[in-house]
Amino acid sequence: MRVLAAQINQTIGDLEGNARRVLAALKRAKEKKADIVLFPELTLSGYFPDDFLLDNAFIEACWEKLEEIRPATQGMFVVVGLPRRNPMGKEKSLFNSAAVFANGKLLGFKDKTLLPTYDVFDERRYFEPGCEQPIFEYLGRKIAVTICEDVWQHSKQAGYSDYHCDPVEDLKEKHPDLVLNISGSPYYFNRKDVRLSVFQAVAKTLCCPVILCNQVGVNDQLVFDGHSLYLNEKGETIQIAKGFAEDDLWIDLEVHACPCAMPENGIKDLYEALVLGVRDYLHKQGFKKGMLGLSGGIDSALVACIAKDALGAENVLALSLPSRYSSPGSVSDAVHLAKNLRIELRHVPIDSVFQSYLDLLEPTFENEMCELAEENIQSRIRGAILMAFSNQYGHILLNTGNKSEMAMGYTTLYGDMAGGLGVLHDVTKLHIYQLAAYVNKKQEVIPEAIIRKVPSAELKPNQTDFDTLPAFEVLDPVIEDYIEERLTPEQIAAKRKLPLDFVRDLAHKMHLAEYKRRQAPISIRVTQKAFSKGRVIPIVQKWR
Repeated sequence: MRVLAAQINQTIGDLEGNARRVLAALKRAKEKKADIVLFPELTLSGYFPDDFLLDNAFIEACWEKLEEIRPATQGMFVVVGLPRRNPMGKEKSLFNSAAVFANGKLLGFKDKTLLPTYDVFDERRYFEPGCEQPIFEYLGRKIAVTICEDVWQHSKQAGYSDYHCDPVEDLKEKHPDLVLNISGSPYYFNRKDVRLSVFQAVAKTLCCPVILCNQVGVNDQLVFDGHSLYLNEKGETIQIAKGFAEDDLWIDLEVHACPCAMPENGIKDLYEALVLGVRDYLHKQGFKKGMLGLSGGIDSALVACIAKDALGAENVLALSLPSRYSSPGSVSDAVHLAKNLRIELRHVPIDSVFQSYLDLLEPTFENEMCELAEENIQSRIRGAILMAFSNQYGHILLNTGNKSEMAMGYTTLYGDMAGGLGVLHDVTKLHIYQLAAYVNKKQEVIPEAIIRKVPSAELKPNQTDFDTLPAFEVLDPVIEDYIEERLTPEQIAAKRKLPLDFVRDLAHKMHLAEYKRRQAPISIRVTQKAFSKGRVIPIVQKWR
């Protein structure tokens, strides 16, 4: 029995394009004599369609596309995901479903039982839980179809939820010969091992092969990495699809194959996730070109590398915007990097504009202009110029701020926060250095001088980031503990051997910066807990 797990890149709401991908995969499957074909979760609508699910016309259009696909399933067992109406009419009006076809006929549906409503997920807002765990028989095999979260409860990996039932346990008494899982399982840094452990537990409990077909691609902030899987009845990994790219995972259930190891590519995967994030965010909206401010620092250097790999060098514009405080080295380093990447670099000095602001404002202030106001004027001039170029040429402005800065509010509203996409907003400074080392692994792309220099906003003489921030070797682990692991300041102080008052002060500053982050551009989520998608904290509060 040959199986195709068609790991495709859907776009939310592109029913025509998503259906074309399905039909193309079914054609390939028929040519190679596949018996079973499965697609990712919510195949036709894309994951996750949010309030499109409240649009009756959208639900009807999904059903119409399913009917168009049905004839192409002749001679195969095919699983396609879509939202469908709840015929019982109880509570929620929809199911998150898998339509199951055999030989051109609709056998029935498997409705998702466990609906995640935590972190980046909000499925219970729209869907009614399914109650049944059906078995479908095809070519002498008993096939169980599951949908993403349905199998996560079994391995105790279901986030903040402890569901009232375990669909895997319910399947035990039905003795399936094969388990298929269609998923929209988002990426976060080093998540592959967690996902693998989930499916290993399913295979070992049910004593049968398990095949996962996971979505790939980026929709808004969520990155889907693919890495679809085939595990044997012992829970051993037999095949793994590509990461961060569409792929056909061809599986022959009759062929005995040796187990393979899940590749350990933490930083490589992180870089590929960011590249895919930029590419899909622009291309799925019909944009080809991006731009950024190239300061000569490591953050903008890394964003330039990501943009070049995502869009092509010919589609990236960089601006150098020096002021009186910009060091000659920063300007020359930006030139060096642009030459290495073969991207266009334009120089737009801002000092004359800055001086005009000073001349305008100083007579109107009762006292001498404060240092912070003077610094932020420069940042806001740069933001205005960058957005002017964005408007003029139709390029999306890529913001170059990082998670460490966003955590502490070390950023300027309407200045260096300007942009259409925050590429590194979920990447801490220490990871940025690791990503830079990855970029330079084969040859020096980012000049060593950029990597070695002390980070600085260069908004006043002899300024460094450490005038305001602690060393990133201290700060970043605290951010990860507090935001991603949800540890208390007391727990962090004990774990990191840091003064409690120091940790409390950092936590306090993270909360004070919430109002800034709420106004930041959309960003790419690449950690277990990003500041934007999946984290909801009140701005006005007295708890922290």
